[in-house]
Amino acid sequence: MMETVQGYLEQGQRIALDWITSPAAYAQFGLLVAAFLIAVGVSRYLSPILKRLLDPGENETVFARARRFALMFLPLLLPLLAYAFIGAGEQITRSIFGSGAVIAFGKRLFIFLAVRVLVQRIFYDPFLKTFGRYVMIPMAALYAVGLLDPVQNWLGETVVGVGDIRFSLLSLVRAAVVGSILFWLGRWSSDQGTGFIRSQEEMRPPTRELAAKTFEMVVYGAVFLLLINVLGLDLSALALLGGAIGVGLGFGLQKIASNFISGVILLLEGQITVGDFVELDGGEAGRIIKLGARATILETFDGKWIMVPNEDFITARVVNWSDAGSGNRYEAEFSVSYETDINLIPAIVEKAVAAHPGVLSEPEPPDCELRGFGDSGVDFSVEFWVEGIDDGKNKYTSDVLFLIWNALKTHGIEIPFPQRELRLRDQNALVMAKPENG
Repeated sequence: MMETVQGYLEQGQRIALDWITSPAAYAQFGLLVAAFLIAVGVSRYLSPILKRLLDPGENETVFARARRFALMFLPLLLPLLAYAFIGAGEQITRSIFGSGAVIAFGKRLFIFLAVRVLVQRIFYDPFLKTFGRYVMIPMAALYAVGLLDPVQNWLGETVVGVGDIRFSLLSLVRAAVVGSILFWLGRWSSDQGTGFIRSQEEMRPPTRELAAKTFEMVVYGAVFLLLINVLGLDLSALALLGGAIGVGLGFGLQKIASNFISGVILLLEGQITVGDFVELDGGEAGRIIKLGARATILETFDGKWIMVPNEDFITARVVNWSDAGSGNRYEAEFSVSYETDINLIPAIVEKAVAAHPGVLSEPEPPDCELRGFGDSGVDFSVEFWVEGIDDGKNKYTSDVLFLIWNALKTHGIEIPFPQRELRLRDQNALVMAKPENG
């Protein structure tokens, strides 16, 4: 390897000496500088014009998004114009001097600059930035100095083995690069496709989730098959892998398989979906924010996320407080003084609670009931129906109690508080009577 590197260094020295002593090289350097300066001037003139033409403003149409996407590539204008002008200069130098090595190097150099601009100023996805920084820029640098082909040849000739299987380093590098790109494209396609499916409001929520999960599995399955094809592996070899997976399912992956199948059943039945508030026997309760292949994520009202295996929704009892088309009944308890005419209480309280915008008149209007005679007052309770959960952003019981308090205060009705009467007996007032017969 060191001898090879030394040979390339000596070859570079000879090329540099040839360029320094050659009039054609100076002419080509001059053309490079002239092409670059022309490209700078043209890009400064065209950039504002293109920016005005491509800027869609606040529009969010498909055409506007396409224009905004094209506007992202405006920083590539300078290196691409320089590459185009240098290409024209290459034809001139080859026709005059019969050589264009310096011009060819300049073209490769501006390709390297274009890749650098692409990675640093255009890529915003973390994966693309990492891929560009550690793969695209080094490859472009090797191409610029003319070492890309020798490095590829060396990687292709270096063979590593694992048992009876042997791979070249080039095939491993190609598999890593192509596999990364394919799975990123698969993830991006899956996100775009599932986002579009979930935006179709005319579809039922369970149907949307099932279609989104099906699309996601199809995309990743296609990516896997493409990667196998790129690597040149025989698909019949997957039979052994399938057998190994079957054994794994039999021993250690039962829960994963069970949760996956349970997730499919939940999507097919449609009994729960994203946005529902559910409560399980185990005490887990929250709003469903994601139905995954292995687990369902619940978000509690205090912002915590709970991952619940899908199997629990099949094998345990689940209360769905957000079942479409049905309301929930709640109660608010209160007390009044014993001096109150309790016959007036139901009408006053029912009218006050019915004024709440979230309280339903169907299936039943508010119903105030006498519950008992307590130590400090007469106990009542009002039952009311609402469409939603009495927590989080909806504080129905709290609102109803405020309404009851204000209504009772308006009618001069006292709300009692706990109180006790203490009676003290005077010991001196006790007189012991003597028997008449002494």
